Amino acid sequence: MLHLPILRFGQPYRSLDVASVPDFRTRQPFVTVSQANGGLVRRDLLPQQQARMKAALDAIPVAELVARTKRAAEIFAHDTLPVGEEAQTPDDYVRQLSATTGLPHVMVRRNLEKIRGVMSNVDIVLAGLTRGLPMDILDTGAGEISGHAMGFVSRGDALGVVLPSNSPGVHALWAPTLALKTALVLKPGSAEPWSPYRMIQAFIKAGMPPEAFGYYPTDHASANEILRRCGRGMVFGDVSSTKRWAKDPRVEVHGPGYSKVVLGPDQADDWERYLDVMASSIAENSGRSCVNASGVWVTKHGRAIAEALGARLARVVPRAPEDPEADLAPFADPKVAERISAMVDQGLREPGAEDVTQKHRGKQRVAHFDGGTYLLPTIVHCDSSEHPLANREFLFPFASVVEVPAESMPEILGPTLAVALISDDEGFRRRFFASHDVHRLNLGPVPTQRVAWDQPHEGNLFEHLWARRALQRATA
Repeated sequence: MLHLPILRFGQPYRSLDVASVPDFRTRQPFVTVSQANGGLVRRDLLPQQQARMKAALDAIPVAELVARTKRAAEIFAHDTLPVGEEAQTPDDYVRQLSATTGLPHVMVRRNLEKIRGVMSNVDIVLAGLTRGLPMDILDTGAGEISGHAMGFVSRGDALGVVLPSNSPGVHALWAPTLALKTALVLKPGSAEPWSPYRMIQAFIKAGMPPEAFGYYPTDHASANEILRRCGRGMVFGDVSSTKRWAKDPRVEVHGPGYSKVVLGPDQADDWERYLDVMASSIAENSGRSCVNASGVWVTKHGRAIAEALGARLARVVPRAPEDPEADLAPFADPKVAERISAMVDQGLREPGAEDVTQKHRGKQRVAHFDGGTYLLPTIVHCDSSEHPLANREFLFPFASVVEVPAESMPEILGPTLAVALISDDEGFRRRFFASHDVHRLNLGPVPTQRVAWDQPHEGNLFEHLWARRALQRATA
């Protein structure tokens, strides 16, 4: 059986402790993955070890690290690379990732292209994150810009990243780390060990020093050990798994996005023009991204919009993973689907909400097809923003449609990662520009999941890894 090892400073290490990852359809073991225990993690992440990992990158100019990241992009997308002791073609990668996560092949390829795009345009990404800072300033830590002395200092030698299994596209967020002269310590998602392993192999083939990489499949406790010990951290997960890091400035938290489509009062009567944007925001990538919309907030016509979205998304049905038309992903663990559906039903028992998709697909939300367990798209109309389902996020195409007064927005939305703001009303827009709770703004009919990678996603990776320091020079 295929086996994925731990990577200690880029070198494979086979552990006696292994975890078996099943095929989502047959539930039979598909791959075994070596597990790192807490002792191994602590030993490998001693400060002096992390310093050596970073030193391997410090010896290479940023311009060359950027060039190698660009080469790694094409290697990741097109080359045959090691996967444990076997070889993995790009088609193998698609098939293997689909087998353990359930993502349809077309979605895996779409996410592969997203990762490749960020890596191949890493210079543009860094220019956006740094606002055009000359990157060679990181080679020495000091320089001059427009006649002014400027210095930067690394906040940590290594970035520890605790990764999810829901969608491979999230790996694009940490991909520029090496070009910023910071080593990587990755804890892969239990069902998706493939992407970070393949990315590491692509980076190494492109000339990145192997010692700059750690790959540690492990349990929850040791994942927390990675975040505690690395100079900087990044964690993905739900509220319960990320809340302990919410107030730790060393760790960038990527939890639920509560992203929304907002239809301003000036566009409310033309809502049918924007159904495609609403549906795409909700359902693309099977609703698995934090930038997928979990809410549509409008000033009027809420019931009609919900009915129209429900009718459209009810046409989305399970298909075989190999089907190029597949646009719904099953759950690797069928019990998770059952629990999520039960949470939706519990919310619907509260007065003031209706699952309008049931009129078109029947009451059954959990569907079984070809050995997989799916949650069918669900649109809920809420009479009030106070309803428990008005501002919830679930790991499938789910959205609430809520009608509220224009003057209550954006405050009533609460913390929101991405907003597709469809309005030409300058006063209405300005309130969103001034909001502390809205992170990303897509102005006009731009879906919430449309991401420009030269813009910070959730936090700014450069500012997370580097700090500006005061720098003064003696004058004659």
